[in-house]
Amino acid sequence: MPLRDTSAHHAATDRTFQVDLRGLVDLLSHHLYSSPRVYLRELLQNAVDALTARHAVEPHGDFGIRLYADGSVVRVEDDGVGLTEADVHTFLATIGRSSKRAEKIEEQRGDFIGQFGIGLLSCFLVADEIHVLSRSARTPDAPAVEWRGRGDGSYTVRTLPASSRPRPGTTVTLTPRADAAEWTRPAQVHALARHFGSLLRHPVTFDDGTRGTGGPGDTGGAGVSVNPEPAPWARTYPTPGARARALAAYGEEVFGFTPLDTIELDLPAVGLKGIACVLPEAVPAGRRHGHRVHVKGMLLSEQAEEILPDWAFFVRCVVDAESLRPTASRESLYEDDTLAAVRDALAERLRAWIARAAASDPDLLNRFLQAHHLAVKSLAVHDDEILRMLLPWLPFETTDGHTTLDEFARTHRTVLVTSSVEEFRQVAAIASAAGLGVVNGGYTYDRELVHRLPEIRPEASVADLDPATLTAHLDPVDRETELAAAAYLAQARDALAVFDCDVALRTFQPASAPALLVDSREARHERTRSQLAREQEGGLWGDILGALRQEAPRAQLILNQLNPLVRTAVTIDEPELARTSAEALYGQAAMLSRRPLRPAESSLINRSFLDLLAHALRKDS
Repeated sequence: MPLRDTSAHHAATDRTFQVDLRGLVDLLSHHLYSSPRVYLRELLQNAVDALTARHAVEPHGDFGIRLYADGSVVRVEDDGVGLTEADVHTFLATIGRSSKRAEKIEEQRGDFIGQFGIGLLSCFLVADEIHVLSRSARTPDAPAVEWRGRGDGSYTVRTLPASSRPRPGTTVTLTPRADAAEWTRPAQVHALARHFGSLLRHPVTFDDGTRGTGGPGDTGGAGVSVNPEPAPWARTYPTPGARARALAAYGEEVFGFTPLDTIELDLPAVGLKGIACVLPEAVPAGRRHGHRVHVKGMLLSEQAEEILPDWAFFVRCVVDAESLRPTASRESLYEDDTLAAVRDALAERLRAWIARAAASDPDLLNRFLQAHHLAVKSLAVHDDEILRMLLPWLPFETTDGHTTLDEFARTHRTVLVTSSVEEFRQVAAIASAAGLGVVNGGYTYDRELVHRLPEIRPEASVADLDPATLTAHLDPVDRETELAAAAYLAQARDALAVFDCDVALRTFQPASAPALLVDSREARHERTRSQLAREQEGGLWGDILGALRQEAPRAQLILNQLNPLVRTAVTIDEPELARTSAEALYGQAAMLSRRPLRPAESSLINRSFLDLLAHALRKDS
């Protein structure tokens, strides 16, 4: 509550706020506002709200806002409803109270941008004193009222003759501190006014003192317009093509890229209009771009992530809304039912755009999917309509190269899908040579989407790739060859027992591949878990549990009899050399799988290489 005024009616009297104003300003600057530059937004906002209230009193008046900055002062003048002396005592001397709560205006809060009544304090971020000169439009022949608030917590109020402000409205004047020059230079004030107020519905002009006197009440029209045109979506155009080009040009001006396409957004229920600009290039998964949100024309935020769902990271939006609720800092949106409904409605607009592209513009659809297939995949997982529409068009990594599921399913009646990228890389070349159709299911969403292919193509069959499925397509060697290689295979199994790896001899294409290591991530994890359990349990009880525990799946090193190196290796009769060659073949196959190597495997690869090199040098000497 403000202190009671016991001064004479016309006397200027020092008064004191009932708060530590310096501490409050420090709190605002460090925890509420992102930058001192918001002072101009707050002043513009107060001016706009005052004009809104003035129009309620005089609906057909021609009112505006004038800004002045010459390096020594910053002045914001409006033709708004103004303040009486009682208003000044009530609202400017009470921290946190807003004049928009007066005279049942609380019932009309939706007409105003600000709702927290602390905006004027943001001026203390750049100035030590705030000077307000106001005259009420509600009271005929009302005197002008002057209020001076200082950063030390004191203020004065006095009434002045009506002639000191001939017309109703309010003028706020700041004398910037030296350390605030960055935000109060004329060019910066003009830029901030354009930044925050380019879409305001009331006329706003700026003067740097070179065109007019710049004094309070100077309305000579010398200023340049801050918002000369309405929002681009509110203008009329001769043709739809001209409209599309204008919206795309605006998107490029705002975001700095040429949109792949521009989607108009219109939600009459909340008074929202704007555009969504489709990014021409892919963005990393999960990165959410901020969107530019205006509320009643005033820029609220350039980083409003909450306006769209997570999956919509392929667009950046600029919107202007009537009914969205700003937070206390007026730099983001308050999460409520209205915002949730807006988010859902905008998501539906994006789905509709994708549907139109799929139905009528295949070229645009292909360019879109090339850049943003991951975003569409994330949407298709949760949206059956998008799934049915776009799954056949989405690209996947397969044994036939990067292709669509529709094309792949025409060639392969049974579509096999791996559970990881490393599994796909292990088997791709061999599966392709064997005529198997395998899709890399290791990327985000891919495995789940491939399994839903029969919903779109009932004749297609999808199954997870099982090691047994692959090995079943590898041809066995004849019995005579297998018997001749038995001694070598026994030595190889003994050498690789430490990795729980079996060894087999088969024939498969391509012949250039000496060996295939079949080993799933799940199998490796299970073997590691079992090994740790055995080490921790120990003793007789550990042996009993080990006997009862199901044996962990083993890896399998499949040697290719068609490969000349393997045909030579299986004839080695020197035990140490046989073991070393088996370790080298295992290491090479493990590296070709491109999975992370365990320390023991890295050591084995180094050791086997050095042993083979030493053997070759001894043989040559």
